[in-house]
Amino acid sequence: MQIAQLKANSSNDTIFADDHGEIAYLHPQFVPRRDDRFDYTKPVDGSDPATDWGSLSSLSELPNVVNPPNGWVDNNNNAPWSAAGAFSPKAQDYPKYMDTFGENFRGLHALRLLTGSRGWTLDKLQAAAFDSYQPGFAALIPPLIRAYDMLPSTDPRRARLAGPIAVLRPWDYRWSGESVAQTLAMVWGLRLRTALHAPDDEPGNKVMMRLARDTTPEQKIQVLDDAVAYLQRDFGRWQVPWGEINRDQRISADIDNPTFSDAAPSIPVPFADANFGSLASIRSRPKPGTKRWYGDYGNSFVAVVEFGPRVRARAVTAGGESGHPNSPHFNDEALRFASGDLRKVYFWPDELKGHTERTYRPGE
Repeated sequence: MQIAQLKANSSNDTIFADDHGEIAYLHPQFVPRRDDRFDYTKPVDGSDPATDWGSLSSLSELPNVVNPPNGWVDNNNNAPWSAAGAFSPKAQDYPKYMDTFGENFRGLHALRLLTGSRGWTLDKLQAAAFDSYQPGFAALIPPLIRAYDMLPSTDPRRARLAGPIAVLRPWDYRWSGESVAQTLAMVWGLRLRTALHAPDDEPGNKVMMRLARDTTPEQKIQVLDDAVAYLQRDFGRWQVPWGEINRDQRISADIDNPTFSDAAPSIPVPFADANFGSLASIRSRPKPGTKRWYGDYGNSFVAVVEFGPRVRARAVTAGGESGHPNSPHFNDEALRFASGDLRKVYFWPDELKGHTERTYRPGE
């Protein structure tokens, strides 16, 4: 809290935990006071002094959560109003400009796992990080099914989409590499977002949370028809398992413009885009010259940590520790990343024994 008093953090929230069991969600501290009459997500009249920034908010004015009685805090690039479940700050108690992003499906997924939970261990936390449920599709698929059921018997799409709908109707909204429903849902969901024609400056959280409500039954059906046609064209069938499309590949050290190739080795990834609520996250899309989708965004690393007299942790990166393609550690964690098999973090000197390739001391 002393460091937070510097008010230097203008962008990121902070999740805190220590070996005494103290926890906190701290909102970004650089928050100027403003006139709450204005919508600062849109342009405001700069010639009006009322739109000017005022002095910085004090820490007590921010939607922080410190040591809530439920025993957990979280954030998923979403609003602070769910940071500690029932013990979260209340949006009505704060100016609107404290949050412009809103809730997201990943946040709802975390709440589902955390609410009422007890007895967390490294194993339990690691399993939660790769829980396969996707609340976004739980919100989106039922309206699609209803739209299909309302189609007239004379509509040719009714027969054309009978197979895909039969796959989606009983789906439990969980990802897996073998899931055809996951493929249909992802291709359809991403195309439906495009069909919504949301303003470019609208926060992604808000776009996703209104996607089911603000697209028509006709849009939902037509986009599914288009999605099935796309799969037939690019993969020869619509019954494509998700892992056949969703791939992890690291064959280039270029950070800004890496290359991808269907002809080069890659591995299937069972989890998916965080926009639909997956906690394990990879954003994949077709790349220039490819039909398969390759991940380039999402969880760059995952870690579970237990604080105490002796810190214990497990972690994994999306590729490897080295940025050099000739290094054996350039892509040696990819399989662990895709399967959720986190490696032990060698934190203490005795843990490093037997796992050290070379040592270095400054000046040597």
